[in-house]
Amino acid sequence: MFRIVTYNVHKCRGLDRRVRPERIVSVLRETGADLIALQEVLSVEGEQPRSDQARFFGEELGMHYYLGENRRLDGGAYGNVILSRVPLANVENYEITWRGREPRGCLRADAYLPGSTSPLHIFNVHLGTAFFERRHQARELVGERILSNPELQGARVVLGDFNEWTHGLASQLLSSHLESADIHHHLRRARTYPGPLPLLHLDHVYYDRGLELKRLTLHRSRTALVASDHLPLVADFHLPESSSDDTQTV
Repeated sequence: MFRIVTYNVHKCRGLDRRVRPERIVSVLRETGADLIALQEVLSVEGEQPRSDQARFFGEELGMHYYLGENRRLDGGAYGNVILSRVPLANVENYEITWRGREPRGCLRADAYLPGSTSPLHIFNVHLGTAFFERRHQARELVGERILSNPELQGARVVLGDFNEWTHGLASQLLSSHLESADIHHHLRRARTYPGPLPLLHLDHVYYDRGLELKRLTLHRSRTALVASDHLPLVADFHLPESSSDDTQTV
């Protein structure tokens, strides 16, 4: 069993407009996650450790971490981060930007979890806000460069902020190749964002059929409700002892 979380941390700026990376750390500790996919992380190297958010999270949580920089912002690297209790391998940040829109990326990392002989391939994504932009990015994701890469030998989990609140092309493409974590079944609600008063469903989890989703929850602690405009989406999976090539269906 392993627990994975996706969480858009909004540069650690909470609903009170204060930038408090330590609140995000507290929320992540509360989730008890083994693997974490974060979006909108800003890491500015300098004298203030908490300004380098990716490093701050990794050191405070005692986890391995990698930042996929998608663009420069306020003098720092801005993008997606993967944190893990186990070492990560084959880390790569795929560029999926569309026609001059805001730079976007898909951060991939492989984790060898206890009890498995094959790696778990984690893909952390943050798609664009425009329809045609997401359409391009979804096609890039399911293509041979990323998810259909023939070199992938284990189960895949794709998660992040998809900026898609309807069953659009991105959802349709990914759902045709992977299982979609059904929030209606697990959460008995269709909306997850913004945290205090959910109106939209932006955060998603897709996974190979070789994995078994045991539980899906939206972490709604008092700290989480103010730390970011999103809430952590927490998924508990059963990982077969031996993940084989037949988990791949794309």
